[in-house]
Amino acid sequence: MRMFKPAVTAIALVLMAAPALAQVPRAPDGKPDLTGIWSNASLTPLSRARGVASLVVTKEEAQKIADGTAIAGVAADDPEFNRNARYSDPNKGAPPKGGSDFGLKGYDSFWVTPGTMLANVKGEYRTSNIIDPPSGQLPFKDPAEQARKGMIGFQRYMTGNAPYEGPEETAISERCLIGFGQTGGPGMLSVLYNNNYQFVQTPSHLMILVEMAHDVRAIPIFANAAEARKGHRPAAIKPWLGDTVGWWEGDTFVMETINVNPLQAENQSFPLSDKGVVTERLTRTGDKNIHYEFSVNDPETYTQPWKAELSFYPTTQLYEYACHEGNYGMHGILAGAREKERQAAAAKPVKAKAVKGGQ
Repeated sequence: MRMFKPAVTAIALVLMAAPALAQVPRAPDGKPDLTGIWSNASLTPLSRARGVASLVVTKEEAQKIADGTAIAGVAADDPEFNRNARYSDPNKGAPPKGGSDFGLKGYDSFWVTPGTMLANVKGEYRTSNIIDPPSGQLPFKDPAEQARKGMIGFQRYMTGNAPYEGPEETAISERCLIGFGQTGGPGMLSVLYNNNYQFVQTPSHLMILVEMAHDVRAIPIFANAAEARKGHRPAAIKPWLGDTVGWWEGDTFVMETINVNPLQAENQSFPLSDKGVVTERLTRTGDKNIHYEFSVNDPETYTQPWKAELSFYPTTQLYEYACHEGNYGMHGILAGAREKERQAAAAKPVKAKAVKGGQ
């Protein structure tokens, strides 16, 4: 007993000195409970900005970067940013013919809520979501080609250079088919606004309702990875947000997504081929945090698999995303296209009709 008591005392002292273990809420079936309303809003981009060398920065450095980060990607010291970071003038009128009124001129600061600080992941302020490769950059096989495709899509959307003669010519997010900027996943990223989610967990499914464009992922839960992969749909089915199945690995919920719809795969924050596989992991680490990571394995697009990390933290509520309600843009697009057709038809020369008997 004399030898036992000092040992017990030493163990007790160690336990008292150690930080308290985070209490993870549990569902009735004993699994960590992911249910709740969460946000992943932050100013941290997917890829690290040029000139930023380190993934992790101090709080002071993070604040400096955040203070210099502009809404909608415009430099904070740009006079255009300062002039337009206020409510729009409702009496301004339409832009000049061939001009654009996008960006902060169309989306004033009232609408834009991307967050106010860099993402805090595992207690660290991060300069990119990508953690591997260490450069923080997407490891494209052909960077020039991907940049060209991305710029074409960006210019088409920002400047309105597309013919826009039918609803299919507008971007899928503009048509409200899925949200802007890949908030719905696979690879759930934060964007300019509406970075809120509702998770509802049952023993058989995890439902993720995305505030942006009210996208929904209903993910079936299987006993293990092998069973889950048997649950994928036929390859011919390529739904929006992909074909996702899930399973638990200890206290981490794992989701695997394949067969992302090609239109989405070409127009999201990072491209995917039809061979691409995205694996997401949700780990509740405490009462106020879910650690979220995803990895992309797509040998047709990238030189290596790559990985990103974010955090979800509690927020208050989701708001209705009224994407097309009151939208007069589509009516204007179609009306303008039909007017062009009428003008073209009216400009065609009228052919003389043949008269019987040569008269």
